[in-house]
Amino acid sequence: MLRDDINKALIEAQKAKNERAVSTLRMVNSTLKNADIEARGAGKPPLTDADVLPLLQKMIKQRQESVLLYDKGGRADLVKQEEEEIAIISGYLPKQMSEVQMTAAIEAAIKDTGAAGMKDMGKVIGALRGKYAGQMDMAKASGMVKAKLQ
Repeated sequence: MLRDDINKALIEAQKAKNERAVSTLRMVNSTLKNADIEARGAGKPPLTDADVLPLLQKMIKQRQESVLLYDKGGRADLVKQEEEEIAIISGYLPKQMSEVQMTAAIEAAIKDTGAAGMKDMGKVIGALRGKYAGQMDMAKASGMVKAKLQ
């Protein structure tokens, strides 16, 4: 399970005295625990690995946005810190699909859902999310689906 991998990596980072990895993995654990608490409050079960992937992607996206801001502000030290965190968190995501693989997956999803136009875009994106969660950038995929359905 993904959580077990993160906890094992945290212990190893603590033993190796890798401060960046320790702080990043603790932050990931904290985010996951908060999401579990929120789910429990809504009467839902604890998060599964499939539920954790979007959280990790969100954390990476937040750090990418921070990198841009820090870069504009001339804060190379903070840019480096955020990039290190991105690298650590990315290690727990599945390998991202290439452009060619994304195109093939989108074409298959369009065919499988019988999408004929823009009104069917939601069905196609839903199918992609269900089948390729964590493996493809959904923002990019959305643009590609839109272009194919027009």
